[in-house]
Amino acid sequence: MTIKISIDCMGGDHGPAVTIPAAISFAKAQPEAELILVGLEDVLRAELKKHHASDHPRLSIVHASEVVTMDDPLEVALRRKKDSSMRVAIELVRDGKAQVCCSAGNTGALMAVSRYVLKTMPGVDRPAICSIIPNEKGEPTYMLDLGANVDCEPHHLHQFAIMGSVLFSAMEGVVRPTIGLLNVGTEEIKGNEVVKATGALLREDHARGNLNFYGNVEGTDIFKGTTNVVVCDGFVGNVTLKAIEGLAHFFKATLRESVMSMIGAVIARKSLKKLNPSRYNGASLLGLRGLVFKSHGGADAYSYEWALKRSFDAAKFNVQERLAGMIAELMPMPDAPAATSAEAASTSIK
Repeated sequence: MTIKISIDCMGGDHGPAVTIPAAISFAKAQPEAELILVGLEDVLRAELKKHHASDHPRLSIVHASEVVTMDDPLEVALRRKKDSSMRVAIELVRDGKAQVCCSAGNTGALMAVSRYVLKTMPGVDRPAICSIIPNEKGEPTYMLDLGANVDCEPHHLHQFAIMGSVLFSAMEGVVRPTIGLLNVGTEEIKGNEVVKATGALLREDHARGNLNFYGNVEGTDIFKGTTNVVVCDGFVGNVTLKAIEGLAHFFKATLRESVMSMIGAVIARKSLKKLNPSRYNGASLLGLRGLVFKSHGGADAYSYEWALKRSFDAAKFNVQERLAGMIAELMPMPDAPAATSAEAASTSIK
């Protein structure tokens, strides 16, 4: 089965200098992948020629005359740049010409354009950003939301839990993944009113057998692997994610500067490979009527290729169909009014 991925080749800090070599490498490694390269045609062809891949049979180009920069306001990305590589790549998913889109572009713009073009699934108020974090069990911890929604109500967090559970089940093959609600303590009486109310909703779902709710978890539980899925609002999630990334870079730099024996250096290098943040690149935008994956804006080719792999796997494992089915079954219709487009597009990541 061929999986078609549309790639916003102009997005991110490095554009085609990263996306093209990553696409070429992934196409070589995955014979079932067909990659649609979206962007300024002359620039893309020049980059393909540079890597001796002009005639690759599973790499095609779709021209887009505009580029959404990392600093573009949402209004510019959404209203003015209607022929941007980001928007055209997403439209290919909408039109059924690709099964999934991957972009390293401005996250706020990507979420806003994706929601405008693809719309949200029935019953979903706000799409959420979900990514994976390594844990000491050698398994992934899925965490959401990581920045799409900085202000949430209980029914939003409830929806995130449902979507995260479905994604983990589809991608990792676990029938009833455990869900933890990120809090300042594990006791039910702790946390703000939003978290307490969300906990009550999740406990009700657990009692009905709809979700496998573990209970409240703390920040330390993320890396312990206490639960398969960790749910929080986008403000907390984004701060947590950036703190993790900063610590990883600090630890790497400190290790590099340290005077170690040759044997110690080799052992440390092997052990740290599984902590390489590049291997966990590729966050999914859940709740849309189409698959969209977000690569880190500063990703190198190696890291971007991991985002392509995540995109490919999501399409291969029919994540979209499974999400639609489970959301229709489990998602309660909220009593609160639906969020506005501006609220849904708000993000703290760039």
